[in-house]
Amino acid sequence: HEIAKKQMTSGFGGVVSFEVDGDRKKTSDFIDACKIPYIAPSLGGVESLIEQPAVISYWDYTSEERKQFGINDNLVRFSCGIEEYE
Repeated sequence: HEIAKKQMTSGFGGVVSFEVDGDRKKTSDFIDACKIPYIAPSLGGVESLIEQPAVISYWDYTSEERKQFGINDNLVRFSCGIEEYE
């Protein structure tokens, strides 16, 4: 939180990126097991979305090229939406 306050001086957003402890397959399994977020590449809507950039938005790059961008095979992006839950 302290780092975010220093880096995001205009306020916080609703997108979080993190890496799953595992490989590309284990990361895909993690995403598939999520119940609420839609699996989608667009992170600008009002619904909760989740994506694995190596599979969705950077699928046409090699693993080495993605690593140059900081996109590892186990990276996940989650956008917290405003929908109701049950």
